[in-house]
Amino acid sequence: MLAIRLVHLIEKHSDALSRGLAVEIRKSDRTSDFRKIPPDELKLAATEVYRKLGEWLLQKTESDIAGRFKVIAQQRAAEGISLHQFVWALMLTRDHLWKFLRREAFADTAVELHGELELHQLLNQFFDRAVYYAIVGY
Repeated sequence: MLAIRLVHLIEKHSDALSRGLAVEIRKSDRTSDFRKIPPDELKLAATEVYRKLGEWLLQKTESDIAGRFKVIAQQRAAEGISLHQFVWALMLTRDHLWKFLRREAFADTAVELHGELELHQLLNQFFDRAVYYAIVGY
């Protein structure tokens, strides 16, 4: 599957992606509650998703995703992160990936474009479920 190559590209650059996302989340007025979280902890949370993206997209079950994102939501709620800001942070996580892929992985052929579209669909499904279970977990 061509989308797998794009997932590996994301996983390979997970540290840089996580650093950039942590900065973006801390700077955004829509996620100001996250300034309560130490930058290293925020980066670590992003790294967990980015570094193992292939597992999250292709191997984790619905109950795996539900369990993990309910726990994360409960943790963030206990830290004083409001639900709407937590959901926005998840959307920033997804959008940060797409900015990276637009910079790094240009589709030169119809087959590559199909792979990008396939990954886009997988990511949207994953983040939709993550948001749903985060809301349930709050």
